[in-house]
Amino acid sequence: MSYVDAALAPQRKTGQIKLHGSAAFESMRKAGRLAAECLDMLADEVKAGVTTAHIDQLVYEFGMDHRALPATLMYRGYRKSTCTSINHVVCHGIPNDKPLKEGDIVNVDVTFILDGWHGDSSRMYPIGAIPRRAERLIEVTYEAMMRGIAAIRPGGTTGDIGHAIQTLVESQHMSVVRDFCGHGLGRLFHDEPNIVHVGRPGEGIALRPGMFFTVEPMINLGRPHVKVLADGWTAVTRDRSLSAQYEHTVAVTEIGVEIFTLSPKGLGKPQFAAQG
Repeated sequence: MSYVDAALAPQRKTGQIKLHGSAAFESMRKAGRLAAECLDMLADEVKAGVTTAHIDQLVYEFGMDHRALPATLMYRGYRKSTCTSINHVVCHGIPNDKPLKEGDIVNVDVTFILDGWHGDSSRMYPIGAIPRRAERLIEVTYEAMMRGIAAIRPGGTTGDIGHAIQTLVESQHMSVVRDFCGHGLGRLFHDEPNIVHVGRPGEGIALRPGMFFTVEPMINLGRPHVKVLADGWTAVTRDRSLSAQYEHTVAVTEIGVEIFTLSPKGLGKPQFAAQG
């Protein structure tokens, strides 16, 4: 894998990894913060009785109010402004008119294009009181993402990220989905490199300052195998076990890592209703 100065690279996927400068970092901070602010806004909106179509409309309106375009809207024919993945849906769940119900868990994935730059993040939202096994899945998934991010440093590799995630998840007798991965982004929604959420230390692609990408592990309570439904988007666990995901957009810096999509309100960590 080769690297290129992002300022000199064409705005398309070329097979090279783009290395970004200080101006790009500033732009990504704004785009990432907007995605995080939207997910913060949804904290009081995602609840029992609400439809995922309503959530999707809220995301669209939030983007329009902030001069940002939802990146998924009409992306490869996708017709919604967000993805809403419920219970055994692993990713790319399509918003619809079915209300959420008590005990559900739902991932909401938001990407905004702000001034040409992509900020991409997702969080889990428990609907009311949820089973302890679902809470544990959410906790492990969040911790796995954060451990993967903590492994990012110049001179490290993508295998370091995957190893940090995989070892935690499998120690908890859960599984890491292999069929989907994190991705480079910036002016493009999906770019090099792919960030696989399993791996061995020191293997994979070398990390260099200026790289932008997502870390977004999808973790299943059961086996890792998934299938895509007939709609061409919705991925579900083959064994119908629960699945969870968290996602941050990050950058490799000269000294470590910067997270662009941290919650301004401190709501990024798992939030659970008090059990009665």
